[in-house]
Amino acid sequence: MKISTKGRYGVRALIDLAVNSANGHVSLVNIANRNQISVHYLEHVFSSLKRSGIVKSVKGAQGGYVLADAPEHITAEQILLALEGSCSIERETVNGDALCETVSKVMDGMLWERINEENRKILSSVTLADLVNEFTRLYETEQSMYYI
Repeated sequence: MKISTKGRYGVRALIDLAVNSANGHVSLVNIANRNQISVHYLEHVFSSLKRSGIVKSVKGAQGGYVLADAPEHITAEQILLALEGSCSIERETVNGDALCETVSKVMDGMLWERINEENRKILSSVTLADLVNEFTRLYETEQSMYYI
């Protein structure tokens, strides 16, 4: 499993949206500027998030995006599935002899299925609210540090 730039930027943009949407909709331009991401790229990311029901958009001068649900109801698994399509290690297709088939079955059962299950547990247990809370904690800590 490899999380693409789309997945990484999508999670980052949703943390930004959750933090900055207390007063209403947030524009993609503002999210892009704060996170140094191309607006054009974010349009593709948010198109996928909107299609999956994670965000809602409002058109017009005061338009932008807002979360479709409370951050505590949006999991990392939902976000990554919307952006990546899958968060699993794919099984290998083997067209070989009995030895290759058997080794493939062992790897599937002993490694890939177990890794996929643990990934699902982690991703379904972490919510956008958890990410926002950790961001806020770390950001406030870093802002209060005094350097000489």
